[in-house]
Amino acid sequence: MKPGSKNKMEKKEQLIKDIQNLLNSYDGVRPTSINPDLLNFMDEETLISIIDSLLTQKEKNSESDVEWLEQFKTNS
Repeated sequence: MKPGSKNKMEKKEQLIKDIQNLLNSYDGVRPTSINPDLLNFMDEETLISIIDSLLTQKEKNSESDVEWLEQFKTNS
């Protein structure tokens, strides 16, 4: 094993866990489990990009929810 590869693998494992946690944070969605073998095919940059995409999507969904809820607000 190359020096530093253990740390890289641990970092990738944490990134996979972070992705799973983001996917599982949606209400009404069945729990998602990611096969750790994906670590062999994805680099850190790719995993971080996936996290960024999920966070962006989550933010957009949240904004849509707020807009939808705003229509029910009564002006008092």
